[in-house]
Amino acid sequence: MTLANNLGIYHQAGSRNPSLLIEEHAPLVKKIALHLMARLPASVQLEDLIQAGMIGLLEAAQRYASGKGATFETYAGIRIRGAMVDEIRKGDWVPRSVHRNSRRIAAAIKQVEDRSGREAQDAEVAEELGVSLEDYHASLADASSGRLFSLDELNETGELPLEEAEASDNPLDGITSGAFQRSLAEAIEALPEREKLVLSLYYQEELNLKEIGAVLGVSESRVSQIHSQAALRLRGRLSDWRDAHKS
Repeated sequence: MTLANNLGIYHQAGSRNPSLLIEEHAPLVKKIALHLMARLPASVQLEDLIQAGMIGLLEAAQRYASGKGATFETYAGIRIRGAMVDEIRKGDWVPRSVHRNSRRIAAAIKQVEDRSGREAQDAEVAEELGVSLEDYHASLADASSGRLFSLDELNETGELPLEEAEASDNPLDGITSGAFQRSLAEAIEALPEREKLVLSLYYQEELNLKEIGAVLGVSESRVSQIHSQAALRLRGRLSDWRDAHKS
């Protein structure tokens, strides 16, 4: 369906003219696209992200309800980022081995923490995996290329603790989403301070990896590793919750 047709349908619904919202927030699409590009391989084209993001912005303008509490910019940001992530997924540029290694790392972190009752250290996770510390850090670097969207992916189901979730048409989804949101927020709060800081700077302050590195006094690649480890630690810690709530 074309943009004009979509706008026509929206006008017929008697809602606010979305063209004004789209025109006003078009720069937000490019801002989010550039933010994502900082952590993507060169094969991903900025134009493709912007095109996908504009579709997300259009959908946001069509579906936004001001009475829900979230500002349009917050709501649109979720829709735009989700549309871009969908576009990236279609490209299937992440090798399956990266996803397998990510699952192995998350499981290893959980095993170490379940056994020790405290935060798993890098060396302990490496030992659990049966690899050297250097190889473990290399695996985190690989995982960063494919899993920097770990929290963004939660966005798409409204299960992101760092932004306001969008409304669901299914009232039962809201119950599950709210419970997951609380569990995820608690899991993030329990992260090691450095990992929690990286997530805060990245998702809330919207700094890129290089800027975060300058704040922490570490390299950009190290920030990428910390981000990956935080996301995988969350994945491991929340695996029990997900298993318990599978339909």
